[in-house]
Amino acid sequence: MNRFPLWKNLMIGLFLLAGLLYTLPNLFGEAPAVQVSPLKATAKVDEAMLAKVEQTLTAAHVAYNGLELETNGAKVRFADTETQLKAKDILQNAFGDSYVAALNLVPNTPNWLRSMGGHPMFLGLDLRGGVHFMLELDMKAAIDKTMEGHARDIRMTLKDRKIRYVNVVRDTDTTTVKFRDSDALEAAFPVLKAKLTGIGLSKSTDGGEFRIIAKLSPEELTAVRKAAVEQNIATLRSRVNELGVSEPIIQQQGADRIVVQLPGVQDTAKAKDLIGRTAALEVRMVVADWRSPDVMEAALKGDLPPNTVLVDDNEPYNPFKKLLLKGDVELTGDNIEKADPSFDSRSGQPAVSIKLDSVGADIFKQLTRENVGKTMAMVLIDRGRAEVITAPRINEEIGGGQVQISGAMSPQEAGDVALLLRSGSLAAPMHIVEERTIGPSLGKENISRGFHSTWVGFALVTLLMVVYYRVFGVISVASLAVNVLLLVALLSLLQATLTLPGIAAIALALGMAIDSNVLINERIREELRAGNAPQIAISEGYKHAWATIIDSNVTTLIVGLMLMIFGTGPVRGFAVVHCLGILTSMFSAVLVSRGLVNLIYGGRKKLKTLSI
Repeated sequence: MNRFPLWKNLMIGLFLLAGLLYTLPNLFGEAPAVQVSPLKATAKVDEAMLAKVEQTLTAAHVAYNGLELETNGAKVRFADTETQLKAKDILQNAFGDSYVAALNLVPNTPNWLRSMGGHPMFLGLDLRGGVHFMLELDMKAAIDKTMEGHARDIRMTLKDRKIRYVNVVRDTDTTTVKFRDSDALEAAFPVLKAKLTGIGLSKSTDGGEFRIIAKLSPEELTAVRKAAVEQNIATLRSRVNELGVSEPIIQQQGADRIVVQLPGVQDTAKAKDLIGRTAALEVRMVVADWRSPDVMEAALKGDLPPNTVLVDDNEPYNPFKKLLLKGDVELTGDNIEKADPSFDSRSGQPAVSIKLDSVGADIFKQLTRENVGKTMAMVLIDRGRAEVITAPRINEEIGGGQVQISGAMSPQEAGDVALLLRSGSLAAPMHIVEERTIGPSLGKENISRGFHSTWVGFALVTLLMVVYYRVFGVISVASLAVNVLLLVALLSLLQATLTLPGIAAIALALGMAIDSNVLINERIREELRAGNAPQIAISEGYKHAWATIIDSNVTTLIVGLMLMIFGTGPVRGFAVVHCLGILTSMFSAVLVSRGLVNLIYGGRKKLKTLSI
């Protein structure tokens, strides 16, 4: 007799039910949608926003199939892409620049199924469509920013030690400090040597000039490049959340390139705008403003004093709409620990309260102590454009690291500035060297072709197994179908990303799973040829085949795990599906097929032959 205990049958039934439940979400497909997300920090995501979306679409007579509110915005479903495109323009015009209306794709999974944790598999760029960018970092700008920081440290250190110097000149990866005499040079060298770690210092007295030359070491250059890539990747990850992208791929490729893939996003312009944004704060001293008309007029004509820059200023009382600032950056947003919107205690105007770290607090304290009576400018650099947010007069030394900036800002703008400063900036500018947009229709075609080949293979395997093994062939095919069901359910439950290589891994999993059933069927045949009774042949066949199945699958699983650990991109996607397919094939080929055999033959006491 071959019978499973009740608990084993219940376990198989429970797995089959769970597999069916978590596979179902993949049958409902996706719908074109528009996601409305706030760009301003103070723009709220609430029921009022949802109501405005509904009213806007109703007034424009645009039909939609669903409307839902999520943490990052409102999503509206449509019947077709034509309506989706029309709605996107209408919603963007209605909400203005404080919000972004982005094209997207959302699953059609029913609410009751989603409430039970049922979600479809994430589809990769090649199956779902979306945008692909290859971004190259401007490493020269990253190195320049690092050298600017070192130059700032040099000036601050020499001022603290009261060592007189002529000037500090920066050039690519070197910074030169000029002195009037050798005594000042000799006094400064050990001080700077102790302060600047990871940077090479050398003395020079050629031509009667006394100089210390600071140059980045090869190790420091490598560290700067690595840190720039890591910071840009971290910043990009926080920004793509605004588009509500499922499983975005943001990873390093080579020494100075980053790959960004946004599955489901069809709005290339919005995606470009989002990932290319920069947000950095700089503190510079003001050389001339509207109170120095002669200097400003000369500067506007191109006659700029050495080491100065012109920066936009939108204060209404400034007729020039520009300020002339020093080229040296005294403080940057890298020293910001916290930034929150607030109100100026004196004027009641919107402001941004900033908490500096210990290094930033020391720099700001020294800067304000040495420049009492002068004007400094807070410069915000966003989307490649520098603008003076506020240019206050320094009345006294400011310590403690608490800084407040205020100016011609609305509460929304103050919140937006605080958000940008909190989220950090790109360590180095990037430019797009490769751009691809894959439409949803092409993604559907890839899915169709991939699964068509899988089903054709399944049909041919079914025909071969049924002809060659008869009833046991039918049982093998049934267990193979269960294997596919469980594999898809696992991918959905784990929210793994399925790509074209993943579909290839599913096809491979089918071949490996049926191989286990072939081993079992052949062992049963051998037992029958040896003269064993049918029931004994079934029991011994499964028992002897199990060791071989374990050996072959474990060795293949080890290779799959190595691919998953060390592989990237499509290779890793293939490995994930491959490893899961091995686990489900072992379960279905042994337990499920044995349960079906027991159901058909296990209860027969006088079994004389097997249809194998």
